[in-house]
Amino acid sequence: MFDIDIALIKKYDKPGPRYTSYPTAPHFNESFTHENYLDEVIKTNQGQGLPDLSLYFHLPFCDTLCYFCGCNMIVTSNRERIKRYIDYLKCEIDLLRRHIASERKIVQLHWGGGTPTHLNPDEIVDLSSYINAGFDLHADVEAGCEIDPRELTKDHLIALRKGGFNRISMGVQDFNEKVQKAVNRIQPEDLTRKVIDWVRELGFDSINLDLMYGLPFQSAKTFEKTVDTIIDVDPDRIALFNFAYVPWMKKHQKVIRLQDLPVPEEKLDILKMSTEKLTGAGYVFIGMDHFAKPDDELTLALNEKKLYRNFQGYSTHAGADVYAMGITSISQFGRIYAQNIRKEKEYHAALDGGILPIAKGCYLSDDDLLRRRVITKLMCDFELDFASIEKEFDIDFETYFDWGLNNLNAMMADNLLSVENRMLKVTRMGRLLIRNIAMNFDGYIERKEDSARYSRTV
Repeated sequence: MFDIDIALIKKYDKPGPRYTSYPTAPHFNESFTHENYLDEVIKTNQGQGLPDLSLYFHLPFCDTLCYFCGCNMIVTSNRERIKRYIDYLKCEIDLLRRHIASERKIVQLHWGGGTPTHLNPDEIVDLSSYINAGFDLHADVEAGCEIDPRELTKDHLIALRKGGFNRISMGVQDFNEKVQKAVNRIQPEDLTRKVIDWVRELGFDSINLDLMYGLPFQSAKTFEKTVDTIIDVDPDRIALFNFAYVPWMKKHQKVIRLQDLPVPEEKLDILKMSTEKLTGAGYVFIGMDHFAKPDDELTLALNEKKLYRNFQGYSTHAGADVYAMGITSISQFGRIYAQNIRKEKEYHAALDGGILPIAKGCYLSDDDLLRRRVITKLMCDFELDFASIEKEFDIDFETYFDWGLNNLNAMMADNLLSVENRMLKVTRMGRLLIRNIAMNFDGYIERKEDSARYSRTV
C-alpha cells in the first residue's frame, strides 16, 4: 500500500519538465538540419557491435477531437488524405533504411498518434507488411499499438496481430459520463470491456490502459468508481496521467472551462486515492505515471535496474537507438535528437525532394550527456551512485553538482530522498516527485536558460 502525504505533494507541485529527453524538446533548434541528421545516421551505422533499434511511427489522424488531448494530431475523415500519408511514410522508410546496417535488429516497434487504428484494417496490414519487409525484426520484438475502442472493429485487431503486434495501449481516461461529455470522449464501460475481451481472445501479450486525473467535473469520489472498474478489468499496465492544461500550446483546450476543473486539493485527493488503490490491488508503482503487475517486464526491469526512459515513456530497451518516422516524431541516438517536420505539406515536400523530413534537433554537449545520464538514472533507478558517475565521466560529483546537491537539503528534510555514503536514494514518497528531484540536476534550469512553460509536476 502506497500512503501519500498530500501536504508534501502540495508543497512541491510546480511546473517542470517530464524528462522524456534531456535536453528537453524546447531546446531543439532549427540550425540542426536534415544533413546533420543523415550524417549521424551514416556515422552510427558503421563498425561492429551496433546497438539494436527501436522504431516509432506517428499516425496523427483521429475521428474526433478529445478536448484534453496534448498530442500532435489531425481530425479528418478524408480517406485519401490518410492513404497519401501512408504512402509518404513508406517514402521515409525507404530513405532511411538504405543507410541502416543490415545486421541491426528491431527489438521495439510502436505506432502512436493520433489514433493508429483510424487506419482501416487493410491499411494496417499494408503498412505493417511494408515495415516488416524493410527491417529485420527480432523474434521477440516488442510491438505495441495505441487503439481507440470507439471506432474499432475486431478486424482492426486481427490486422494488428497479422502485422506482428503483441501489445495494445488504450485510452480510458474516466468512465464517468459527465466527465466524458465535458472532454468530448464518449466511451462506455461495456465498449471498453468488449474490446479488451477481443484483445485477450486474439492473444496479445500485454494490455495498457490510460487514465487521466484533473479533468472537468472529476472528484475523488466519482473517479474511485473508474479505478475500481479498471482494477476489475485487470490490465497488465496502467498509466495514470495528470491532465496537462496548456491552452497556450493546445488551443482547443480553451473549450474546457477553468472553473470546471477540480481545485488543486481535490486533484491531489484523486491522485492519492488512485495511487493507494492501485498499489493496494497489487500493482507496482514504476515511477511518474506508470503502474504494472509484479511479473510485468517493466517491474522486472525496475527491480534489475534496467529501466529506461524516452519519448514513449518508460522502456525496457535502454540500449536501443530510436528512429522515428512521421510528422513531429522524434529520433534519439548517439549524441543527437532530431524532430520531424510538423505540417503535412512540408513533410510531403521534403520527401518529394528526396530528403529526410527533419525540422529541428540538437547535438548533445559533454555536459548534456552527463546530466542526461544522471537524470535518467534518477527517473528509472530512483538512486544514484556518485562514484559510478565519476568513473564514467571523469568528474568530481560534489563539485560539479554543487548547486543541485545544496537544493536537495529541503527534500532530505521532508524524507523524499537520502544521501549516505555518496549514494542518493529516492524514497517511496519521493518517487511521486521525481521530476522535482531531477530538476536539481538540470543544467538549463541551473543556468536560467530554460524559459519554456511546462505542465505541473503533480
